[in-house]
Amino acid sequence: MPHHSLRLFVRTALLALSTSFILHAEQTGPTRRVLAADDSTGLLAIVAPDGSLEWQMKVGAIHDAWVLPNGNILFQQGWTTITEVTPDKKKVWEYDSAKMNGNEGKRVEVHAFQRLSGGLTMIAESGPARIIEVDKAGKIQKEVRLKVDHPSPHSDTRLVRKLKNGNYLVAHESDGFVREYDARGKVVWDFEVPLFGKERKGGHGPEAFGNSVFSASRLPNGNTLIGSGNGHSVLEVTSKKEIVWKVEQNDLPGITLAWVTRVERLPNGNTLIGNCHAGPENPQFIEVTKARKVVWTFKDFKNFGNSMPVQAVLSRK
Repeated sequence: MPHHSLRLFVRTALLALSTSFILHAEQTGPTRRVLAADDSTGLLAIVAPDGSLEWQMKVGAIHDAWVLPNGNILFQQGWTTITEVTPDKKKVWEYDSAKMNGNEGKRVEVHAFQRLSGGLTMIAESGPARIIEVDKAGKIQKEVRLKVDHPSPHSDTRLVRKLKNGNYLVAHESDGFVREYDARGKVVWDFEVPLFGKERKGGHGPEAFGNSVFSASRLPNGNTLIGSGNGHSVLEVTSKKEIVWKVEQNDLPGITLAWVTRVERLPNGNTLIGNCHAGPENPQFIEVTKARKVVWTFKDFKNFGNSMPVQAVLSRK
């Protein structure tokens, strides 16, 4: 083999070898462990700070997932089944909302669930329009009926969380409302996500627009942080329904927000933003300061894709 051909062969082989070890998750800023799930690639994974996949499992439709304090992973397999597995993927618990507690023969979808401190599991069921808390045997210990103006088994609810005061904070996608329910099911606070004078446009990407709210979390100061879905924004709202802080679609230089999913206020005052359906030119997970300065991003369009609604920071390196 001529020397130039040999050199070309070696360079090609080395390039192929090096690219086989490329880590696909890109992070700007401090590196972190991240829990992420994308139903377009069918992957739920824990991504290590170096970008490698520390743990992974194939999944179907998914809008919620947790790493529990004991290290187990609580997630959904499709729209009705909630599963808990150990880190070595041994199934230790499962609940199928399509087959349990009166839902047989009914259309039901689950988009949110939460393991509670007492061991019960809270499940929000769209279609039946209720929140239930079930024990390990699947028996209902508590049931709360939900107010739904535009019933839809697919979008009565998105993320739902039980608050420290025992109430439930519910993102009602179809209604465009965040509602807080007490333990008896009474609405004690609500907020309609505004359209800000814009017209609705169908779809999920940056070109769409609406108030199909995805998530809400209650802040220590009593305000509520809202991920507005196809409103392309994050809103912080007071108990008096005043918007005191927001991030809109084009507020972050070089980044376009699309379907804003999970939002979380960090102890340092920064805000985490899930950015779904925004295309491979945009990060899927972002941290911004109060001044809307981007200090961290996560992007991985090799393992995940354009439909990554589950994002959570597990730790900082």
